[in-house]
Amino acid sequence: MGLIAEYEITCEHLPLVAIAGDVPEATLDIELQPNHGNHPPFIVHATHETPASIEQAFESSSFVAEHTLVGQAGETCQYQVLPALGIEAQLGEQIEDLSELRALATTDSIIERIRVTPTGWIQSGWFRDRAVLDEFRTFWQRNGEFTLRRLTYDGEAEEAGDGLTDHQREALRIAYEMGHFDIPRTATLDEVAAELGITASSLSERLRRAQTHLIETTVASTWPPLPQ
Repeated sequence: MGLIAEYEITCEHLPLVAIAGDVPEATLDIELQPNHGNHPPFIVHATHETPASIEQAFESSSFVAEHTLVGQAGETCQYQVLPALGIEAQLGEQIEDLSELRALATTDSIIERIRVTPTGWIQSGWFRDRAVLDEFRTFWQRNGEFTLRRLTYDGEAEEAGDGLTDHQREALRIAYEMGHFDIPRTATLDEVAAELGITASSLSERLRRAQTHLIETTVASTWPPLPQ
């Protein structure tokens, strides 16, 4: 039976980690485009209330050769980022055996999501079995740090809330603790936003996106369908 795993790789030399450090309040999710030669582009989904901060970080990064805004929805901007050097070139002095890094790309696994943090990457994906997952674990234990965050078997239901961004989870928690969801309400949107240090409109969007995700992964997926 296959495995679904989420794990954290601690390695400050991974691509775009320095940008996450420059703009720590942003959420950065990336997709790799592997079939594009030695310098494959990255698709970067960047969520921040001031996109200019992300673009300034791109422009000051030695890793980024060119970035293009492809689209925007609310606080989330999608960029195509062309690197100035390949992943192997960036990691060359940090990895003991680059052939082992290339071999990970050929394992029976599918990496669905990569989140960039100021200290490394958080990856989640599907793995044929524990032996395949252990290949990732042993490689990154030798070349950085590997921390398993979540592990389930293929077909097991995920816990409610899986898939929320860190900012969405924090917004829900603070709003709940301050009484924003109480009846009657004891904390306004402006008060919760001030606690989080963001605008009320940004908080409203985060709460709506978080609530939509929770609905989609719980009651909206009920089968058979709820009565009309």
